[in-house]
Amino acid sequence: MFGKDPNCVKCGKEIKGEEFVLVKMRYPKGKGMTEIKSYLKNEGSFICEACFDKKI
Repeated sequence: MFGKDPNCVKCGKEIKGEEFVLVKMRYPKGKGMTEIKSYLKNEGSFICEACFDKKI
């Protein structure tokens, strides 16, 4: 899990840097400083742009 790029939850495609994605997650309660990429990987579910654009 550590050091791996996240995958799309619908098609399983590996998400690379500079790609457009939709991230489904809960809005955090607290305030504070955090590393964004790590927080998104731990708390979010990624959907690639191709899956998001599909009208199924």
